[in-house]
Amino acid sequence: DEVEAHVRSLVDQGVREVTLLGQIVDRYGHDWGAADGLPRLLERLDAIPDLARIRFLTSHPVFMTDDLLDTVARLPKVMEHIEVPIQAGDDAVLARMKRGYTADDYRRLVERIRRRIPGVAIHTDIIVGFPGETEAQFQATYDILSELELDKAHLAKFSSRPGTVAAKLMADDVGEAEKERRRQALDALQERVVGAINARLVDQTVEVLVEGRDRDRWRGRTRTNKL
Repeated sequence: DEVEAHVRSLVDQGVREVTLLGQIVDRYGHDWGAADGLPRLLERLDAIPDLARIRFLTSHPVFMTDDLLDTVARLPKVMEHIEVPIQAGDDAVLARMKRGYTADDYRRLVERIRRRIPGVAIHTDIIVGFPGETEAQFQATYDILSELELDKAHLAKFSSRPGTVAAKLMADDVGEAEKERRRQALDALQERVVGAINARLVDQTVEVLVEGRDRDRWRGRTRTNKL
């Protein structure tokens, strides 16, 4: 009720797009026993007159249900845009991160998302240089990113944060120069992948929500969050 009331107040002020933001947004509702909390919230927001677009992020692979994916596909105001981080492509690294899934689990998830939401854009997050990450383990991350051809990858170098398990129990043993090399390698790969994806949009007409002017040009985003 509170979220819906807040969105209605924003729409009354002229807002046309809202983003539901949560650390594990697809787990919304689980803490009070409503495993379908996010799909039901999306349905309520989709019914608000004059609201044009709804997005949500960031999801966790473990909680991405078919019900949620089917709801995204069914509701016209919910954008075909899924943010679901993989973080690493090696199972041993994922286990040290306590992510709760394997690289193959993530592969199957991407296939499931694409099968249920036609034309979807999938964004991911990746951390390079996690404690103990070998060259072979980094290569596994490189390979899965090359294989899946995702629309966007947010890349970060591992940095130790006080109070985390990694800071307490793991040595930050990948050098800064090596972390940067790995980040640049993924960045170059993703630039090629995104170039190929965007090339398929040439000569197509797509729906854009205009956000404003930049250097005397109007700018906005497609339903799949392409600028």
